[in-house]
Amino acid sequence: MKSALQQGYLSCRHCHKLMVDSQEKLHYCPRCHSKVYPRTPQSLRWSWVLLLTGFFLYIPANVLPIMTLNKMWVLRTDTIMSGIINLYNIGMAPIAAIVFITSIVVPLLKMFALAYILLAIQFKWQKGVLLRSKMYRMVEFIGRWSMLDIFVISILLAVVKFGNIASVNLEPAALLFELVVILTMLAALCLDSRLIWDSGNDSH
Repeated sequence: MKSALQQGYLSCRHCHKLMVDSQEKLHYCPRCHSKVYPRTPQSLRWSWVLLLTGFFLYIPANVLPIMTLNKMWVLRTDTIMSGIINLYNIGMAPIAAIVFITSIVVPLLKMFALAYILLAIQFKWQKGVLLRSKMYRMVEFIGRWSMLDIFVISILLAVVKFGNIASVNLEPAALLFELVVILTMLAALCLDSRLIWDSGNDSH
């Protein structure tokens, strides 16, 4: 089955108007006047750059300390994982599970899924196009909740400070982790999802 592009159709990425590309070459959307491309230029390259940068920052984000707790003049510095273990040890297992899933599991799954999609596009893998399309939609959906763990950490900081339990200071890993979240979100947004269907002819 021929794609819409192969049949001479173009879609505006902004207002989603469907147009027929004439021999004169359509450059602007007649509805919203935005630039129209058959496929977004450099989409794959920018997605790779953003994703690989996120991969590299993910390592120091998990190795470096994310916060320092000062309780009764006793300093305790935690990484993301040691903080999760500490939350579990003090009886906050549900919160520890939420932070573990949103801070460790979800970012890794997102990055590996997106890397798989990009590799399939890069090497034009024929099989599993529908699966990759569903994976991309899932990555996009999860991206809306990517800041959940930052929100949880913020609540914990507020509770600690409000109760005068201790003073808490954020460390460099907090910023690095936020950058990882933002970069992976941008990597998914930069990718022209139509490239997934260009990479193969599998319709199953």
